[in-house]
Amino acid sequence: MHKFLLLAKVHSMPVTIQLIINGKPRSFDAENFTVAQLVVNLNLEGKRLAIECNGEIVPRSQFADTPLADGDKLEIVGAVGGG
Repeated sequence: MHKFLLLAKVHSMPVTIQLIINGKPRSFDAENFTVAQLVVNLNLEGKRLAIECNGEIVPRSQFADTPLADGDKLEIVGAVGGG
């Protein structure tokens, strides 16, 4: 029985979380998913962004330390330059 448990753990399916981003559902295969990982996954690194998670602004300095969970609602706004 112990061998079975070990094999089940090794071959487990990826963890999928669903997030609502700017009103649209998106699924991600990730365990311990953070705002920083989301930014990379969406190809937004290096861009000037404001991110709100469940109604709270996430400071850029806390992107790597802010975990995301299934069902979280995010608003992502990018700054646009112009003149």
